[in-house]
Amino acid sequence: MEKVLSSIDLYSKEINAFVASDADALEQFRIKFLGVKGIVKALMGEMQHVPVDQKKSFGQTMNAFKQLAENKYNEEKERLSAGATGSAFQMDATLPGIPMASGSRHPVTLMRNKIVEIFERLSFTVAEGPEIEDDWHNFTALNLDEHHPARDMQDTFYLSTDPAILLRTHTSNVQIREMENHKPPIRIICPGRVYRNETISARSHCFFHQVEGLYIDEHVSFADLKQTLYHFVKEMFGEDVKVRFRPSYFPFTEPSAEMDISCMLCKGDGCAVCKRTGWLEILGCGMVHPNVLSNCGIDPEQYTGFAFGMGGLGAALLGYVADQTSIDFVYHIAAYLPAIGLLAMFLPKDKRA
Repeated sequence: MEKVLSSIDLYSKEINAFVASDADALEQFRIKFLGVKGIVKALMGEMQHVPVDQKKSFGQTMNAFKQLAENKYNEEKERLSAGATGSAFQMDATLPGIPMASGSRHPVTLMRNKIVEIFERLSFTVAEGPEIEDDWHNFTALNLDEHHPARDMQDTFYLSTDPAILLRTHTSNVQIREMENHKPPIRIICPGRVYRNETISARSHCFFHQVEGLYIDEHVSFADLKQTLYHFVKEMFGEDVKVRFRPSYFPFTEPSAEMDISCMLCKGDGCAVCKRTGWLEILGCGMVHPNVLSNCGIDPEQYTGFAFGMGGLGAALLGYVADQTSIDFVYHIAAYLPAIGLLAMFLPKDKRA
């Protein structure tokens, strides 16, 4: 009994004098005194040799000894933790921090902003509308008959069929809402995202960006349309670009046309981007159909107007990349477009089909 108490006194002095130099030394202290085979555990085992009348006092002594070791361990652990934290604040705060890379706008956003800026200088204002639309504003008011292919569920994302609620297939719904809610003159530009139920490939996606324009007033003619778009093309693509109009058909315009520009990459000689034609189709346009004006409460006998729409702003990225790198680099990108499309063959099958 006396020998055990003497050992406890010696170990207590060792514990009180202990100062951990690092985490490893503290771990060795824990193993020595508080481990499964440690000193505290071993001394506790001496309880069986203690006389019955002394067991209570010995138990109190052992509990105090164990508490001493645990308190010392916790104190040293906190001291080491505080020292590690404190050392971080002892660094030279005048040193420069780690630089953060500055972000930039997405190229599609840059193209959109550039288009909007050009038309704003022509007194067009930006108009926006809902991406979830009803049948009237997306189809019927635009003179699309009931059996038009665009209404088919294979081409349009329907959220419900009764009533018909869908993801807009163009930003023309914004034009309809503007004509319903405002009296002429109306001069707006409508940028936004649109959705089509199309197979994703190197040349198409199920959603993309469009910019549409509308001008309604008295005595607006096709000549106004051509001059407006001529100005836009020269501002957007440069003075040297060539332009041509081709007759076309759209249910919401009459007459209708498609506008092409000479390929900026091959200068009209033919390349992979322009499909060897030397021309790039950039937009559709035409005079607003009288039925569309009537559907929106505008008298077609008094007012006329033109509309245009350009999609696939991603194609404009080629011009942006060319500005940032070189034409040769864009040629290499265009050469790999068909190969990228082949990767779609390895996409997982849609089990819902």
